[in-house]
Amino acid sequence: MRNAIGLLTALALIQLDAAEALARPAHHYPIPRVGECVTTRITVIHARLEGDPRFESGVGVELANGIYGVSYESVRAVRRSRVGDRVRSCLVSIPRQCPPGDDRGREYRTTNLRTRQSWTLPDSQHMCGGA
Repeated sequence: MRNAIGLLTALALIQLDAAEALARPAHHYPIPRVGECVTTRITVIHARLEGDPRFESGVGVELANGIYGVSYESVRAVRRSRVGDRVRSCLVSIPRQCPPGDDRGREYRTTNLRTRQSWTLPDSQHMCGGA
């Protein structure tokens, strides 16, 4: 019984973390410089499109510090990760000549410190100035 209650409590906390991550503005965190890295945790791993249990639409990953990554591909390194895993995420590029206020398209190289696998993903499905 205790294990079931503990499991339910853990699942409820994960759902709360996911809801909080979705409610955050896209860039509530300070924008780092290219080459800067941070250590944080994975808060959410999901399919790019809602209702896609097989991740055929791609993958999205959200980190505790607000960094978000998305791909039209089902990225194996992300799929092998778990909510709560510690990661090291580094900003590798920022697009130039974007419209004022459109800060989409930053790319982050993230390494899962548990699996030692890495991925590079943009923070949006579209680059700045796009759809």
